[in-house]
Amino acid sequence: MSQPRYLQIKQYLNEKIQTRTWPVGYKVPTEIELADEFSVSRMTANKAIKELVSDGLLKRTPRLGTFVCHKKAESPLMEIRNIAVEVRQRGHQYSSKVIKKEEVIARDNVALKIGVRNETAVYFTQIVHYENDVPIQLEERWVNPAFAPDYIQQDFKQQTPNEYLVRTCPLSDIEHTVEAIIPPPHISNLLEINNTIPCLLLNRRTWSEDNLISVALLYHPGDKYKLTSRTKV
Repeated sequence: MSQPRYLQIKQYLNEKIQTRTWPVGYKVPTEIELADEFSVSRMTANKAIKELVSDGLLKRTPRLGTFVCHKKAESPLMEIRNIAVEVRQRGHQYSSKVIKKEEVIARDNVALKIGVRNETAVYFTQIVHYENDVPIQLEERWVNPAFAPDYIQQDFKQQTPNEYLVRTCPLSDIEHTVEAIIPPPHISNLLEINNTIPCLLLNRRTWSEDNLISVALLYHPGDKYKLTSRTKV
């Protein structure tokens, strides 16, 4: 049985978006143009566009037209999930780029956050996570080497820091705070966004039993990402 005509149109539009033949901001053909091209009614073309708008891939702007937009990636606020798994579960390609992986001296606020004495050596990694080659998260993480001594030797192109730490130091407690910020230039450059675009900054601390294992700053482009929470009442 052949597909309904609106699904054929939807598939055509979706392929153009996913392959980036039509980049973000591209104005897609009108309903009339699609109806003529596929020899269908305007209502059929409208249904295809409406579903892609609902999916977050297209955005209608009154009197201007319909444009390709970013579908925001989404993570649960009250859980810790492997970002690589999240991306793949959405049917997309995950990749990462390790910017820094080194031993640093924890001073002042960093030492306080990770629970070590000032001037203590800790591990630091800075990694950009990508979805379909688009940066969706910059991760800056400090790890206490007393509890994860092999952390700095890991190849974080093969596994994420989250994956390694969950396996090595089973999590017992997490602390999250979220704030909206205008990113400094080095953050916006790594996320490949204009520095006027706000970011969601997730501050995360994780414990294994009574041991504070790591502190992470997770920067997400505000126009591509959202955090959600669900609580039973």
